[in-house]
Amino acid sequence: MPTYKLTIEYEGTRYSGWQAQGNTPKTIQGHLLRAAMQVLGDCEIGGAGRTDSGVHAAAQVAHLRAHKSVDPLLLSRKINDLLPHDISIVAASRANDRFHARHDAISRVYLYQIATRRTAFAKPFVWWIKDRLDVKSIARAAPLLEGRHDFSAFSDKRLKEEESRIVVVTRCQAVASGDLILFRIEASHFLWKMVRKLTAFLVEIGRGNATAEEMAARLGANAANVEPTAPPSGLFLEAVTYRGETFDRPLEPIVPVIRR
Repeated sequence: MPTYKLTIEYEGTRYSGWQAQGNTPKTIQGHLLRAAMQVLGDCEIGGAGRTDSGVHAAAQVAHLRAHKSVDPLLLSRKINDLLPHDISIVAASRANDRFHARHDAISRVYLYQIATRRTAFAKPFVWWIKDRLDVKSIARAAPLLEGRHDFSAFSDKRLKEEESRIVVVTRCQAVASGDLILFRIEASHFLWKMVRKLTAFLVEIGRGNATAEEMAARLGANAANVEPTAPPSGLFLEAVTYRGETFDRPLEPIVPVIRR
């Protein structure tokens, strides 16, 4: 079957996550599939990352399998004409017919935006923290997450017993940018709510309520589960990489908040 690689951006505020569900009509995958079927007839769409309700994507990757061939540029234009304003295909190309967006991915990159001031324009894209945060403490703590660790304490309790909690984090950094603190993490894969729980713990470090050493001590199978979870509003799936690709975008806001 002809297979296409799609790169998609979306604002997740109005949606119940990426994955189509039978009784939940407002999903990103569901909208894409309905639009693609109007253009191509019967087809299949699968994504690289199952973003949760309210989470955004700057570059989600999906495979689209159909029964007929169409010029990729024309295909993306026709599907975009049928999509809501907050979902958009930004690139499309013909892929190997065996290409699978999730199974073939080498790494995923997530970016979380923490606002240090109230913002009227960027509220759907940040987590506003009223307390003063020590950015240097957060920046020193973030790299401690790099490496191969058991992230059981930073995952949702509802994960299945047989699911591995081991994740290889290849990059983790935090910087200040205007009135934002940006937290970027790249890994082979992510556990359910892992990035949001890590963000919440880093915020506690910034508040002075926890230390980097306490965070590092939680990286183990027997560590107590971290309860606070950052809201989905500040989280973006920033990139997905495949064999032969690298991600080198400067660490900068996806939706900026200008310092006043």
